[in-house]
Amino acid sequence: MKIQAIVCIALLLIAFPALAKQKAAVPVFVQDVVAQHLVDEIEALGTLQANEKVDLMSSVTERITVINFESGQRVRKGDVLVEMESAEEEALLAEEKSIVNEAKRQVERLRPLITRGAASQSTMDEAQLEMQTAQSRIAAIISQMKERHIVAPFDGKLGLRNISVGVMAQPGTLITTIDDDSKLKLDFSVPERYLPSIEEGGKITATAKAFPGRVFAGVVESIDSRVDTVSRAITVRAILENSEHKLLPGMLMRVVLQKNPRKAIVIPEEAVVPEGNKNYVFTLSKEGNDTKVSFVAVKLGTRKKGMVEVLSGIKEGDRIVTHGTLRLQDGDRVVVRALDNDNPTLDEMLQQKINGE
Repeated sequence: MKIQAIVCIALLLIAFPALAKQKAAVPVFVQDVVAQHLVDEIEALGTLQANEKVDLMSSVTERITVINFESGQRVRKGDVLVEMESAEEEALLAEEKSIVNEAKRQVERLRPLITRGAASQSTMDEAQLEMQTAQSRIAAIISQMKERHIVAPFDGKLGLRNISVGVMAQPGTLITTIDDDSKLKLDFSVPERYLPSIEEGGKITATAKAFPGRVFAGVVESIDSRVDTVSRAITVRAILENSEHKLLPGMLMRVVLQKNPRKAIVIPEEAVVPEGNKNYVFTLSKEGNDTKVSFVAVKLGTRKKGMVEVLSGIKEGDRIVTHGTLRLQDGDRVVVRALDNDNPTLDEMLQQKINGE
C-alpha cells in the first residue's frame, strides 16, 4: 500500500508540477507606511556659563568688620555683602560737612551785604569757592567709603565665602563669586560644514548626565565670527532658561541642534534587506484570496535610533514586512500575524485580530 501511495503522489506531481512548487504561506509581522515629522540632528558637547559672572574682590587695604552673607546665598542687586573699617572716612566726612555748612552760612550773610554794597563780590566768590571745594571733598570721601562696601552688582547666587571678620583685606583679595544663573550660556563647537544649517534663533535641546532623562530646551543666540583654523569648527552660543536653578555654570552638556525639518517616510531598520550595495523591502499586495510579497528596491536616507528614512521605492499607504523577512522570497505567499504599528509589545501584536488577512 505504501508503494502504491508513493506512486500516486509521484504521478500527481508529474501531472500537476505547480503542486510541487507550492510553498506554505509564511507568517509575518507587517507595518503600514506613514509619513512622519523628521529632522536631522547635529550633536556636540558644550559647557555652561553663567549669564553674568563676577569675582567680588577688595580694591583697598582695610580690615573687614561686617559680613552680611553666607556661602551659596541668593542676593539681590545692591545688597551690601561686606563692610570694612571706615571710621577715619566717617570723621573726615563729618568735618567736611561742617565746613560746607559754615560756607553756606557765610554766603547767606554776604548776599544782602553785596546788595547794599557793604561787601565786595570777591569775598562772595571766595566763600562760594570754599563751599564748592568742601562739597568736592565730600564726594571723594563718599567714594572712598563706597570702596569699603562690597555690594551685589546684580541678582544672583553667591559662591563660597573666602574671608572672615577681622581679616585685613588687600587689593585683589577674593571675597566671593556671584553668578546670574536665571539663564545660562551654552557654548559648543560644530564642524564648519554645518554652518549653513545654523542660524540665530534656531532651536536646540541639551542633556546632562546629572539629570538623566531630562531634556533642556534652548535657542541659538549668536554664532562666532571666525572658524577655528585648527579644528575647522565654529563656536555657537545658545541660551538656556534656568528658572528652576538646576543647571550650574561649568556643567558639560550634550547638545542636539535640529535642522532640515520635513515630512518623510520612516521605517524600522529590521524591515530593510541589504543585498550588495542595494537595499530592499518586502511590500504586500493582494492576489485573489492570497497575500503575496514583492521584493522592492529602496533608497535610504537618515538613520535614527533603529529607524531609517526611505527616500524612494515605497510610498505612504504601502504595507511592508517588518519581521519574517529572512524566510521570504519575491512572490511568496504570506499570512499576516500582527500589525507592528505604534511600537506595540510582542504579546500585544500576537493578540491582534487582523481584518481582511
